[in-house]
Amino acid sequence: MKSAPIHFGSIAYILDDYLEKNTFSSIFFLVDENTHVHCLPILLADLDNISAYEILEIDSGEDNKNIDTVNNLWLALSELGADRHSLVINVGGGVLTDMGGFMASTFKRGIKFINIPTTLLSQVDASAGGKNGIDLEGMKNMVGTFTQPEMVLVDPKFLLTLEQRQVKSGLAEMLKHGLIKNRDHWDNLVQLPSHNAETLAPFIMDSIHIKENVVNNDPYEKGERKILNFGHTIGHAIESESLETDFPLLHGEAIVIGMIIETFLSYDQELISKIDLEEVCESFSSMYALNTIDMKIFPNLMEWMKHDKKNQNNSINFSLINKIGHCRYDVVCTEEEIRQAFEKYNKWIA
Repeated sequence: MKSAPIHFGSIAYILDDYLEKNTFSSIFFLVDENTHVHCLPILLADLDNISAYEILEIDSGEDNKNIDTVNNLWLALSELGADRHSLVINVGGGVLTDMGGFMASTFKRGIKFINIPTTLLSQVDASAGGKNGIDLEGMKNMVGTFTQPEMVLVDPKFLLTLEQRQVKSGLAEMLKHGLIKNRDHWDNLVQLPSHNAETLAPFIMDSIHIKENVVNNDPYEKGERKILNFGHTIGHAIESESLETDFPLLHGEAIVIGMIIETFLSYDQELISKIDLEEVCESFSSMYALNTIDMKIFPNLMEWMKHDKKNQNNSINFSLINKIGHCRYDVVCTEEEIRQAFEKYNKWIA
């Protein structure tokens, strides 16, 4: 399963050409309340070969990435007469493209869809790979499909609509790509004098290509693709737990903490040097405001980790770096080793 074509830059003419060459019984744009206002009008203004379409709007946020939302979307598609010759165009961040892809890939056993990621996180992470899915009772991406969109259209001008916090959330995944696969990419990002939509735009395709190459080598996550989960075993647990609070973390914010703690695990497993450990920790602390983890919630975090999709035989499997730019997968760590890594993180932050 090769990754879908990814186009970067001015995307309207590519979508126009596709719509001119293909006939669909109906076209649906899936948006949230933010992309409906800030992104869809920009896109529609540049399109010539579309006249009739329907707009489906969902509420933004990870807490809406569930079967209830998808069920409402399936019902809406049915009521609006969608059939197997319809097209869905997902315009939004990673939550929306994940869920929109799942909706389309399961409706009437699958209809065609196009992803237009509008956040930095979705452009560098959700754009490649063909993963679609929803959360199950707070457990991240537990239900889903491997289905490729027709294409992915990445336009950096959508980043200008984002708050800086959202940009920094996407930066986390870009930094991860450097840590697991490409030292030069990591160096380029950490050496930037500032991190915003304008300074990061030139490096978006580098991140996409890193992920795309990994995915193409292992489309169904049987081996190497697991390295993309670096920082996510712990990060997803922290993210899921935070969704239960009044101040939920963004995905990238949780993943940064996960990457630092898993870097401590890498060091404790004697996979990286102290120099690499310090470089990773100091680089993240210079870019992000970090807080300690209340160890009272550690049992809850362990429960979230035990539900991670990568686990086998009741063991918690990690992908850990063995130097900056390289990563191993299927590294089993005990609960005590994980606890010690959390405590070392807290001590370092304090």
